[in-house]
Amino acid sequence: MKRRDFVRNTALTALAVSIINPLEGFAGAGETYLESEDLSPGIKKDQDFPLNFIAIGDWGRSGESHQAEVARQMGEWATVNPNNFVISVGDNFYPAGVVSEHDPLWHYSFENIYTAHALQCNWYPILGNHDYGSDPDAQVRYSKISRRWNMPSRYYAKEVKLGRTSDKVLFVFIDTNPFARDEKEATDKQLIWINETLAQASADVKWKIVVGHHPYYTVGPRITNYDTLAVRQVLSGTLKKHKVDLYLSGHDHSLQHLTPEGCTPQFISGAGSELTPVKSGVAYSRFEAAEHGFMYFSINKDVIRVKAISENGTVLYETDLNK
Repeated sequence: MKRRDFVRNTALTALAVSIINPLEGFAGAGETYLESEDLSPGIKKDQDFPLNFIAIGDWGRSGESHQAEVARQMGEWATVNPNNFVISVGDNFYPAGVVSEHDPLWHYSFENIYTAHALQCNWYPILGNHDYGSDPDAQVRYSKISRRWNMPSRYYAKEVKLGRTSDKVLFVFIDTNPFARDEKEATDKQLIWINETLAQASADVKWKIVVGHHPYYTVGPRITNYDTLAVRQVLSGTLKKHKVDLYLSGHDHSLQHLTPEGCTPQFISGAGSELTPVKSGVAYSRFEAAEHGFMYFSINKDVIRVKAISENGTVLYETDLNK
């Protein structure tokens, strides 16, 4: 063998050993099953509250009237706090809804506003009165286009598990517009569905939450407005009969916690863009603020913790509902 061939072969053998041996040692340690989230810094889950979500309403103004600022804070909040999904309590698009699932407002008021990575989660919306200005069912159809917009029909229900336990929360998403517009046939039909859905909740359901656009009590401008009174007349008995734990709404553009005597507690999260005033000193109001922001809910089998968050990240109010 020529000397240059001997040197070349010896070098190649040494190189092969240097490559193969580390691989053999690595394989001997056993296979790994790392997923991408295992390699990225994440949010430490609060085991005391396995279910967390943001509620926002009355927001769709192409980023104006502080919509963009609130959206930015939602993203910042959800980046450092656990968040499973977002609930929109209606009036998703001003001034008159969307004309189709391809309306440019989807981009100007939703896709290009709530851009934070932490907000690319499931959104569960309902319809507000402004959403009826064009084609309300276009928002249902958009669920087939958007990965995060989940609105299977004008009203629907969803049971969500509390972490890895069998305990669940029942969310009943309703359309209060027929109630406020005194549409008897549509109201009666939906009310039958609401009662059946609440009555047939599985045995694992620990909390029942109903989500509608119109409040049935408020300390905003609509305290004695026709729509508030109409929704109260339709819903009060049903919420009480089925021991609903919480009614979540919007419509008045503020943040409120209301506890009318003998009635289901209500939270209003309608401060996603333009604001309307609130009245202080009303006996059934625990909290009211005409400030831009959203609400954040944390739930376990014993407690629902609610926080009102301003557009600059200040916790304006915090309370617990206990079983």
